[in-house]
Amino acid sequence: MASAGGGLVIMPVLLAVSVAHLINDTLQSVLLSIYPMVREPLGLDYVQIGLITLVFQLTASVLQPFVGLYTDRRPLPFSLPSGMVVTGAGILLLAFAENFWTLLLAATLIGVGSSVFHPEASRVARLASGGRYGFAQSLFQVGGNSGQALAPLLVALFVYPLGQAHAAWFALVAGLGVFLLLRVSRWYRDHLEALPRGTRNQPLPSPVDRPKVIAALAILLALTFSKNVYMAAFSSYYTFFLIERFGVSVQAAQLHLFVFLGAVAAGTMLGGPLGDRIGRKPVLWLSIAGVLPFSLALPFLSLPLTVLAAIVVGVLMASAFPAIVVYAQELMPGRVGMVAGLFFGFAFGMGGIGAVLVGWLADVQGLTFAFRLCALLPAIGLLVTFLPDLDALTRRGSRQIVATG
Repeated sequence: MASAGGGLVIMPVLLAVSVAHLINDTLQSVLLSIYPMVREPLGLDYVQIGLITLVFQLTASVLQPFVGLYTDRRPLPFSLPSGMVVTGAGILLLAFAENFWTLLLAATLIGVGSSVFHPEASRVARLASGGRYGFAQSLFQVGGNSGQALAPLLVALFVYPLGQAHAAWFALVAGLGVFLLLRVSRWYRDHLEALPRGTRNQPLPSPVDRPKVIAALAILLALTFSKNVYMAAFSSYYTFFLIERFGVSVQAAQLHLFVFLGAVAAGTMLGGPLGDRIGRKPVLWLSIAGVLPFSLALPFLSLPLTVLAAIVVGVLMASAFPAIVVYAQELMPGRVGMVAGLFFGFAFGMGGIGAVLVGWLADVQGLTFAFRLCALLPAIGLLVTFLPDLDALTRRGSRQIVATG
């Protein structure tokens, strides 16, 4: 773990940042999972819960690109454990919160910690990739997906039966994250110090001109919007859709949701390495536009075929995000942190907004109608046609990009 090694994947570093991502996203999901437990004892109404979520999402998404932009210019290796300390403080405050304002402050701290973590952790994953950028990004992101899925289960097992204060035990998990990230930060610092003088912050030219960069970023953000709003609909309302349409039990619906989330994790892990092998643009074609036949058919299928289509949708859609992030980083070399912050923050924000919009639509027109309308979102993936093919262009500068991150 002490040196980068030219062209080699530094697996201890990649595994450490992936586990830290799992911890970070588990901790931030504890906040959302604990709402039913604290609403009545603390006298919260739904508007206040919405405000807590809004503050959390704003601090966890809007700040990220600015953190990334700053650390692109001035890397801060030890900001990684510092961000985890801030998140841990938010968890402790959450465990002992006695009113709305304390919960709001806890949400702010958890969001700020997440904003500090993601851009630099994504940069470390790229630096340790040995040029296998898609694989590294997938491994990093699957940790976050696992954490989001794990938090509700852990809260149900260890907090609900014992009381709100027992959420403080999650601060120990934050402590494990700090320990891991301290080691990662030392490797990151040593890697930066080993670079030739003046190359750490040296700007690198994009393989395409500025107007094409702006247009490509707009398309990538549109793809992210499509993916995350559609996935938010599934994550939030898939169980209700199955219960309403097929009359399955709550337990069976939860099992089907678990299968879908497993497909999402598998897709996240597959998308990056596949992009390394066949290129980012083909993966984007497959993972977003390729979902369209399944998304359009899904609201009309029988239960077994609905479950099968959901698995295909989960695998394909989830494979898009590693390809999107790596493509954008290749589009803007030397802006790894800003790109990671922009797309992680935008994806998180769109997921939250999408869940609200789909819920409103379901209240007004019914859940089946909402799913049928959301099925059109993957059509935005046709915009991939207008993305420049970066693969041939980035090969020329790959050695320089590997050296500087």
